[in-house]
Amino acid sequence: MQRETTMAEERGSILLGMFWMFIISLLLFWLPGIGSLIAGIVGGKQAGGVLPGLLAALLPGVLIAIALFVSGTMLTALPMVGALLAGSGILLYLVYVPTLLIGALIGGLLV
Repeated sequence: MQRETTMAEERGSILLGMFWMFIISLLLFWLPGIGSLIAGIVGGKQAGGVLPGLLAALLPGVLIAIALFVSGTMLTALPMVGALLAGSGILLYLVYVPTLLIGALIGGLLV
């Protein structure tokens, strides 16, 4: 029996792409540029295209910055400390994300 595949199964998932990018980035942290490039390629391919791959690479940074802002503000009751934490999180992510985006673009084109 041959099973029909839906468009969603063929295309992949942004959440699955984010998951793979996160796991591979953690495992290959000791390869500064190449590790995130490999993670981007795998995550972009799993996401199912160029735009979903780029979203899978960008969304975690935005979500982490929001979480840092909210938790920093809640725990210290000082909005400036929360903003400082969120800003430092965004700066760290901006250093890391260019090779991840290039890898996500390549992985999205491989689909």
